[in-house]
Amino acid sequence: MQGKRVDRIGALIQEEISRLILRSVKDPRIGFVTVTRVRVSDDLRQAKIYISLAQAGDAERREALMGLKSAAGFLRGELGRRLSLRYAPALLFFLDDSLEEGLHLAALFRRIESEKRTEE
Repeated sequence: MQGKRVDRIGALIQEEISRLILRSVKDPRIGFVTVTRVRVSDDLRQAKIYISLAQAGDAERREALMGLKSAAGFLRGELGRRLSLRYAPALLFFLDDSLEEGLHLAALFRRIESEKRTEE
């Protein structure tokens, strides 16, 4: 039963963090950030937030990550108020490269398919 609660709170945190980043965080280092997933520890004391940045280079990604880490205290306080949790979880931000990896694999598959067609 604990797993379902953790998953529900993770989904709520993802929704609220996305909303807060979009509307409340004014750090210029943070551009267009997408929260791809949130993993919450079983004791609800820590939340790992995975983010993706559309069409950004390595330097922009590092800057956005630094901006989010500096805003973590503000975001944690807002989460505690909005979600009415006894303890607001500590927020840890990580880059999620799964979208880029998926696009890379899709390009490889297209190239293999086109090479097969040219061999026929």
